[in-house]
Amino acid sequence: MGNKKIPNHSDNSVTNLALDTINLGKQAIVFANTKRSAEKAAEEIAKSIKVGNADLERISDGILNALSRPTKQCERLAYCIKKGIAFHHAGLVSKQRELIENNFRNGLIKIICATPTLAYGVDLPAFRVIIKDLRRYSPRGLAWIPVLEYLQQSGRAGRPKFDKTGEAIAIAGSEGEKNKIYEMYILGEPEDIYSKLAVEPVLRTYLLSLIAADFTRNKSQIMDFFERTFWAYQFRDFGKLEMIISKMLDLLEEWEFIARKKNEFRDADKFENEEIRATVMGKRVAELYIDPLTAFFIISCLRNASDKKINEFSLLQMACHTLEMRPLLRVGAKENEKIQEELIKHESFLLEHEPSMYEPEYDDFLNSIKTALMFIDWTDEKDEEFLLEQYNLRPGELRVKLDNADWLLYSSEEISRILHYQSLIREIAKLRLRMKYGVREELLPLLRLEQIGRVRARKLYNNKIKDIGDVKKADFLKLVQILGEKVALNVKKQVGEEIKEIPSGKRKGQISLVDY
Repeated sequence: MGNKKIPNHSDNSVTNLALDTINLGKQAIVFANTKRSAEKAAEEIAKSIKVGNADLERISDGILNALSRPTKQCERLAYCIKKGIAFHHAGLVSKQRELIENNFRNGLIKIICATPTLAYGVDLPAFRVIIKDLRRYSPRGLAWIPVLEYLQQSGRAGRPKFDKTGEAIAIAGSEGEKNKIYEMYILGEPEDIYSKLAVEPVLRTYLLSLIAADFTRNKSQIMDFFERTFWAYQFRDFGKLEMIISKMLDLLEEWEFIARKKNEFRDADKFENEEIRATVMGKRVAELYIDPLTAFFIISCLRNASDKKINEFSLLQMACHTLEMRPLLRVGAKENEKIQEELIKHESFLLEHEPSMYEPEYDDFLNSIKTALMFIDWTDEKDEEFLLEQYNLRPGELRVKLDNADWLLYSSEEISRILHYQSLIREIAKLRLRMKYGVREELLPLLRLEQIGRVRARKLYNNKIKDIGDVKKADFLKLVQILGEKVALNVKKQVGEEIKEIPSGKRKGQISLVDY
C-alpha cells in the first residue's frame, strides 16, 4: 500500500483527488473528523460532477423515502447520490447506510465521505483512502488522532478481494505538517492495547454476570477467573486486583444483587470460600445486561415513584440519566436559561434528588433534562426535521437513542415487575409504545392496525376515527380519501370486513360491505 503526502492544502485538494480517482475508474473513501465536514466534502465533490444515471436516480429516491418525511439532510444526501457521491455517518438511518454501502460495493457510488466509524468492520472496494483530517477536537482542544486509528483508516484502501494495491493519502496543510504526518504516522508505532475490563461499569457488569450464571460460586473462584484475564496480565498487581474485586462484591451485596451465605467459621480461608449467589433481582439485572449501578439507580427512582405523581418526563429523565444513554444532548451556554426554566416546570415530577449546581455531576444532570425534553417532543409527534433543527439531532442518532431508551424502559418495566409495582408497569409499557411510534397517547388504539403509523393514525384521528370501532363503522370511501385505496382495503380487512371488488365505473357509488 502506498502512502502519499500532499504538501499543499486547499479546499480543492479532496475534490481533485476524488475526481482523479473516478477518472482512473476506481473508488475512494474520504475520512473527515465530523459529520458536518463529511457532508460538506461530499457536496463539494458532487457539484463538480455534471451527470448521473437512472440507477443513481433510483438510489436517490430510496434515500428520500427512508423516512416518512425527508429531512434537509436526506435532501442533501439524495442530491449527492445522483452524482455517484455519498456521505456516511451515524446521523443516517440504517436503511440509508445500507443503500450507500451496497451500491458502493456494486460500483454505482464512486466516493463515500465518512466519519471514522466507517474504518471499523466494513469491507468496501476502495482503491484509495483520502484522510482529510488527522486531528480532531478533544477535551484538551485539537489533537492528533492515534496511530492505530490512522492505520485503521488507511487499511480500508486496496482490500485483498477487490484490488492488488491501494493508496492512502493524507492531506497536509503545510510542509511542516507534512513532515509531522510522516514522522507520526508513516514511521510511527501503533499504541499499546489495554484491557477495558478495568473500567468499573464493565467490571461490575461482568462480575454480576459470572455470579448470576453460576460460573463462579465463591470469591476464590472469582479471583481464579480474573487472574487468567488479559486485564490481570497487564495489571500484575494481584493484591490490588483482589482489593478492587472485593470492593465490587461489597457494592453488589449492598445493592442486594448478590447474597453471601455466611459460614459458621470466620477465619480468612473460610471467608474466601463462603458461597456467593445472585438474588432474583441480581439475576434479572444480569440478563438485562445493564450496569448494576444503573439498575440500582432505576430501583431507587421507581421506589420514589411509588408514592408520588409521575408522568412521561419522570420516566424519561430517569432513563436519560444513566451511563447507557451517553452521549447525552449537551446544554449549550445560550440555552442554559431555557433548560433551567423547563426544569422548574417539571421539578415536581423528578424521581431523583436534584444535585446542587456546584456539584461536578450537575452538568450531566442538566444534559439528561435536555435529552428527556427531546424525547417528549418526539412523543408529542414532532418529526425528524424538527428534532434536527431544534436539537441538532440527526435521524440516525435519534434511532440509536430511541433503541437505548427502549432498552432502559424495558429494564425498568422488568424491575417494576419484581418489585410488584403494577401501576408503574402499565405506565412504562404505554410510554414504550409511544416512544416506538412517536405519538401522543390518544393514537395508541389505532396503531394496533398494520400499515398505520404516526402520520396515518393522526389523519384518522383528525377525521374523528379514533379507535378500532370507529374504523369498522367508517365509510370505505372516506377511508380511501384519508389512506389511499390499498391501505383502506387492508385496514377494513383487519377489522373483520372485506370490500367486494369495485367495478371501475362504480367507484363513486354505493359501496357494499361483507363480513370477513
